[in-house]
Amino acid sequence: MFKRLTLALAFTLPISLISPLKAHATLIPPTFQFTGAGYGHGVGMSQMGARSKALAGESAASILSFYYKDVALETVDDTKILRVNIGHQLTSARMLTRTQGATMQIFSGDIGDAQGLQPLAIIPAMSSLNFSVLGSTVIPSITTGKNSSSIPSNRVFTVRWSGTRYLAGVDGIMSLSHANRKSNFRYGQVQVRAIKAGSLGFRLAITNTVRLADEYLWGVSEMPSFWPTAALEAQAIASRTYALSKAGVIRSACDCDLYGEITDQKFLGHAKEIEKKWGVVWKAAVTNTAGLVLTQAGKPITAWFGSSSGGITETALNAWGSERAFTHSVEDAASLDPVLNPNFYKWDRSITQSIVATAFLLPDVVNLEILTRNPSGTVGMIRATASNGRQISIRGETFRSRTKIPSAYFNLVGVQNAVEPAPSPSS
Repeated sequence: MFKRLTLALAFTLPISLISPLKAHATLIPPTFQFTGAGYGHGVGMSQMGARSKALAGESAASILSFYYKDVALETVDDTKILRVNIGHQLTSARMLTRTQGATMQIFSGDIGDAQGLQPLAIIPAMSSLNFSVLGSTVIPSITTGKNSSSIPSNRVFTVRWSGTRYLAGVDGIMSLSHANRKSNFRYGQVQVRAIKAGSLGFRLAITNTVRLADEYLWGVSEMPSFWPTAALEAQAIASRTYALSKAGVIRSACDCDLYGEITDQKFLGHAKEIEKKWGVVWKAAVTNTAGLVLTQAGKPITAWFGSSSGGITETALNAWGSERAFTHSVEDAASLDPVLNPNFYKWDRSITQSIVATAFLLPDVVNLEILTRNPSGTVGMIRATASNGRQISIRGETFRSRTKIPSAYFNLVGVQNAVEPAPSPSS
């Protein structure tokens, strides 16, 4: 009897000790679920709203005056030269022209508009100009067929191709390839520079120097070219205004005035203007609005725009904490129209634990809580709690940007959304 009791205790004691620990174990969810509406930050012009208003017969000027508060539409000189980043933090890249009779030329240094300089090499059609980076140095080479030749290295190079403002000759198209991506460029010239990219070390920054009025705007791809004329013209004015507001300040991280991605504006280069049937329509919208920009107090505004909202547009203050007098919240019913906006009139997303934890700079996240909402419906502040008890709060727009969910017009699905906060007072 005694031996049996002892044996029973030997088996039951560990279970009784372990069970309370299991009961208090912290659950770390593998994913978090969200539902919402709209795509983008929601500040400024809603492109879906612009489309709806254009279909209803409104003009570009009417559309813009609705989305931007207390602005003037003025004609300015828009021939400013921009430097647009078309290759960011690259380890290698390749350029060539396939146009028969066209050539490329490579120069040492960032030569600007200088003429009469001796190129390091002249590269014929179908020969490639290759770039890699070693430390803080750019390493160029030329490949013709199976043969390769080297070019003395430097920190920065300029590349020109024929048929541009910088180099006479046969109209060439420069093809840039990097990281399984290829883009074609018709205008300007290109700079290739080694820049410090934080913990990555040095990487290549490739920029296209183009004229704002046409060479740049013809390649901006922020709205489908088959949309109504008034919407396209509103987009052309907004894009011109935004670019002009950023011009003249070269950012060291990209060696550019503007990124060629949605960080600023999507720049497709030659592909946009040669879109079958519709490319000429976009070019016409740019031409028909030549020089027109939105100003406030005599200066171009930062004319933000986005695909769609959650039904009401947002202000810069609520999105980013920075007041801009030309932004305000207005009704945007078109964004919630399933016919006009089938992909984002509503959406749901599952975001991994890793992405959410990284967004808050926490080791993990066991709970999310929406603390405030803005009058537009966007999340004002959202708080995460880690398994170690640490809590971090960030803006809803910051959360959107870091997790890549479609918009800050979102709800949490599950127990995290048990308490829904009242909208915060309008700022």
